[in-house]
Amino acid sequence: MAFGPERRFPSRTATMTRAQAEAALVDVGLREYMLRVYNYMALGVAFTGIVAMVVAMNPGVMQAIALGPFKWVLFLGILGLGFMAPRIIMSKSMMAAQASFWVYAAMWGALIAPMFFMYTQESIAKVFFITAGMFAGASLYGYTTKRDLTAMGRFLVMASFGILIALVVNIFMQSSGLQLLMSIVVPLVFAGLTAFETQQIKNSYYESDESDVTHRKAIFGAFLLYGSFVTMFIWLLQLFGVARSE
Repeated sequence: MAFGPERRFPSRTATMTRAQAEAALVDVGLREYMLRVYNYMALGVAFTGIVAMVVAMNPGVMQAIALGPFKWVLFLGILGLGFMAPRIIMSKSMMAAQASFWVYAAMWGALIAPMFFMYTQESIAKVFFITAGMFAGASLYGYTTKRDLTAMGRFLVMASFGILIALVVNIFMQSSGLQLLMSIVVPLVFAGLTAFETQQIKNSYYESDESDVTHRKAIFGAFLLYGSFVTMFIWLLQLFGVARSE
């Protein structure tokens, strides 16, 4: 029996159909992965808000954080965990990976609690929605753009180190002008970082990853996006927040 080419090789239509099916599976997996990242990040933001409100309602604890040395412990703890997070999340136990994220969110909540006491609830809510809008727009751009944001991301990471140095310097200078400038620049820098981080998180997804690896990547992605969101919120609150009258 003779076999024609159509029996030895799959048809072009069949090949395209398989490719489309494989692409659809990847798209579904990627959407589930990104949804897990955003869910973790949103839960972290909510947890931070709860911690901040609980601390703000406890005058003794809030006073110790606002005026005492404990605020520097929190500040250094946040910086240290920010640098150690990649190693903890990707190489330690899953419990340690989870704990690093929630401890990070709790420390941020305790650190920003005095701001929940200083500003009105209405202005806090308004700034939260402003931040959410900026974050959503930047993250959507990072997810959908075909442009490689690596060069921009590297520049913004260096800019964030410059911001940290300026923040430390202004602790001693107490310059209102520099504080105002940073309240404008910092949200813009971290909005750009949000777009870059989103693209990196998206590109880190591989369908062949084991579930444990995918879960760890989702936690780390949420960790990155959470940090950018909270930083944007803090500085926008300083820019647009309305102080309490009492």
